[in-house]
Amino acid sequence: MNTPSGLEKILSMQDLAERIKHLKASGKKIVLCHGVFDLLHIGHIRYFRQAAKRGDILVVTVTPDRYVDKGPDRPAFPGNLRAEAIASLDTVDLVAINEWSTAEETLRLLRPDFYVKGAEFKDLASDMTGKIAQEEAVVKEVGGQLVFAEDIVFSSSNLINRYMSQFPEETQEYLKIFRSRYNLDDILAVIDKMAALRVLVIGDTILDEYQYCSTLGVSSKDPVLALHYQSKDLFAGGVLAVANHVAAFASQVQLVTLLGETDRYEEFIRSQLATNVSPYFITQTGTPTTLKRRFVDGYSFNKLFEVYVMNDAGLTKREDILLDKWMREQMPKYDLVIAADFGHGTISAELAKTMANHAPFLAVNTQANAGNRGYHVINRYPKIDFGSLAGHELRLAMRNELDHERHMTHRLAMRLKCKQFASTIGRRGCLVWGATEDLLGIPAFASKEVDRVGAGDAFFSIASLASCLGVPNEILGFLGNIVGAEAVEIIGNKKPIDKMRIKKHITAILK
Repeated sequence: MNTPSGLEKILSMQDLAERIKHLKASGKKIVLCHGVFDLLHIGHIRYFRQAAKRGDILVVTVTPDRYVDKGPDRPAFPGNLRAEAIASLDTVDLVAINEWSTAEETLRLLRPDFYVKGAEFKDLASDMTGKIAQEEAVVKEVGGQLVFAEDIVFSSSNLINRYMSQFPEETQEYLKIFRSRYNLDDILAVIDKMAALRVLVIGDTILDEYQYCSTLGVSSKDPVLALHYQSKDLFAGGVLAVANHVAAFASQVQLVTLLGETDRYEEFIRSQLATNVSPYFITQTGTPTTLKRRFVDGYSFNKLFEVYVMNDAGLTKREDILLDKWMREQMPKYDLVIAADFGHGTISAELAKTMANHAPFLAVNTQANAGNRGYHVINRYPKIDFGSLAGHELRLAMRNELDHERHMTHRLAMRLKCKQFASTIGRRGCLVWGATEDLLGIPAFASKEVDRVGAGDAFFSIASLASCLGVPNEILGFLGNIVGAEAVEIIGNKKPIDKMRIKKHITAILK
C-alpha cells in the first residue's frame, strides 16, 4: 500500500470502515490498536511496531475526549491532537477517533484480523472493568484474534502525574509521600472490602429542587431581584444521597427515614434509590416531605436564594418510642449504623442516645444549615465511633470562632469518645484524628468545582465505611478527599458516586 502521511491518515470511523473493507478485499491483513494515547511515549511506539508486524495495515483508533476516564484533568491532550501525533508515526497507516466509549462497536465495524493490546492488559484478572474480556469475545465474534504486545510497560498517567500535574506543588509532594507508604493495591483492596459491610443508614430526607434562571435585574416598582425561569431539576438529597453513595460500595444497605404525609414524593424517591437500598419509610403526619428549593443562575450555577418547605417537629412521642424500639431490634443485624442527621426531625434526642449506646459501630454527621438555625450540633450524641463535620460545623459544636481546627478536632473527638474523626476544611482538604494515631492533614484533590452541595455527604459516606474497616487515618482522609473531588464536579445530588470511577481516579493519581 502507498501509505499516506500525516493528517491524510486521519479518517472518520465510517470512511475508515470503507477503506478497510477494500483493503481486506485485496487480501490485506488488518491490525487494530485502540486506546487513549494521551501522552505519546516510547512505550506506545514500541507497542505500535510490534503490532504492525502482525499484518499488512496498522490501524489505530483513539478514545474520544468525552469517554476518557483516566482521572481528573484528563485527557491532557484533546482527541484531534492525540490522533495527529499517532498519524505522524511511519509505523501507523490509518487513524480515527472512536465514536463509542469502548472498542466493542469499533471491532464490529472494522472487523480486524488482529486486535493488539499492550502487555499490561495480559492479566485479565487485573482488569477492573472487565472490558478486555468483553472485547476478546467481540474479536472472536468477528473472526479475529486478540494478541498482546511483549515489551516494557510505560504509563502516560505516571508521566503526566510527575511532569504535567495540575495539582499545586504541595499536593504533588504529599502524593509522592503517600505513594511511598501505600501501593495502589492496598487502597483498592480497602474499597473492595467495603462490599462485605452490612449498613443501616438513618436520617432526614431532603429533596433538592434546582430552579435554573437568568437574572433580569431589579424590578422597576420594588427593590426585588427579577429572574427569568429556564428549567428545573429535582434531586434526592439528604439521607437519600448518603444511602446511594454507600450503596455504590456496600452490597447491603437499609435506609430509615421520614416522609411527609402531604407532598410525599414517594414514587420519585423510590425511583432514585439504588437497587441494593431497602427503604423503610415512616410517615410524619400532617407535614410535607422536606424540600429545599434553590434558585440558581443557569450560567454560573451560583445560588441566588433558597426556599425551605418543611416541618421539623419530628414524630410524636409514641411514634418515636416505636422507632426507637425498631432500631434496637435492627441494629445488631448490621456492621455499621450511619446517622446522616440534618436536624429535620428523623433522629430525636432520645434516638440519638439509643444509637450511641447500642449501634455496633456508629458514624455521625450533623449538618448545620439555615433550617436548623445553629442549634443542631453533634454534641447531642453522647459518644460515637466516627464523626465527620465541615469546618463551620466544628466551630459551632465547639462554640469557638478563633481556635485552629486541629485543636478543636482533637478536643471534640476526645469528648465524643471517637475512634476516628474527620474535619473537612474546603479547598485545604481535611483533618483526620485517630485515637491511636497522630492527627493528619490531607490536601484536597479537586481540580474543578461545579457545585459543593453534597460533597460533604459523599466524603462522610466513604469515610464512614473506611473507618468501620479500621483503616489508618491517612487512607481514610485520602479516600474521602478523592470522593469529595468527584462530588464537586456534579450538580447537587444529580447522581451518586460511582465505585468504578473512584477506582480509576485513584489509579490515575497513584500511578
